[in-house]
Amino acid sequence: MNNFLVNIIGPTAIGKTSLAIEVAKYFNTEILSVDSRQFYKEMSIGTAVPDKEELAAVTHHFIQHISVRENYTVGDFEKDAINKLEELYNSSNIAVMVGGSGLYTKAVTDGLDDFPKVDPEIRENLNKHLEEDGIDWLQQRLFALDPEYYKQADVQNPHRLVRALEICIGTGQTFTSFLKRDKPRRNFKTIHIGLKADREVIYDRINQRVDLMMQEGLLDEARKLYPNRNLNALNTVGYKELFQYLDGEIDLETAISEIKKNTRRFAKRQLTWSRKDDRIKWFEFNTDRAVILEYLEQQISA
Repeated sequence: MNNFLVNIIGPTAIGKTSLAIEVAKYFNTEILSVDSRQFYKEMSIGTAVPDKEELAAVTHHFIQHISVRENYTVGDFEKDAINKLEELYNSSNIAVMVGGSGLYTKAVTDGLDDFPKVDPEIRENLNKHLEEDGIDWLQQRLFALDPEYYKQADVQNPHRLVRALEICIGTGQTFTSFLKRDKPRRNFKTIHIGLKADREVIYDRINQRVDLMMQEGLLDEARKLYPNRNLNALNTVGYKELFQYLDGEIDLETAISEIKKNTRRFAKRQLTWSRKDDRIKWFEFNTDRAVILEYLEQQISA
């Protein structure tokens, strides 16, 4: 197989973007962003969208290409990303993909799972429970029906919880059972690169990033988005905490502390997701880039 996709993963704030740019420049190719939070035009600071210099250094795709008001599913992204890769492979046999959204990454590299259709009333009922009983109810229900998926799922994401539960309830089978079926073949080989660091280093980098986001105007960005706060796209770390502040539920210091705490939890879930994949070659976050590029050269020429 002559086409290659360099997939760069790791916890948030670890330095994936800078590595992706260096790899893309080295191989004279382009980058696919697979960070679902960075898809939205209206969200920049809180999603750590690459800055102007980074975007100018290498062509990026799927950065702020849709609105928070649009319904854009992981299935839509899989189709768009595969089409973009086919286009890129016409001029280069190497492409780079980077981001922190495990499900979206998996959709591109391995294909989405084929789930059966279920009664839409199930979803309506689950959403009603979410509204009346809170996310805890959904979490407990998923733990009871599919403890295996519960361990790897983003259990703070109500959309994911509802999706898994509607399959469990509608089919009488676990959501996990549908994840283990045959996947579509890809016309490229994926080389998985992971960046890692000690937990203290990751947490310190996260705290620094949140402080920088606040200095850059995250609160003002949240104020502009506040009228749309009920949209699913905005039910995410960095915004939902500031919406609580704007609602008068917590003070600003507490909101910032909660952003840091929830981002650390998000990083932990990212690591839990990726550590199960033995295809990933892990490097310390501060590894000399020449070492990583040499590894990639070896994999491509093997």
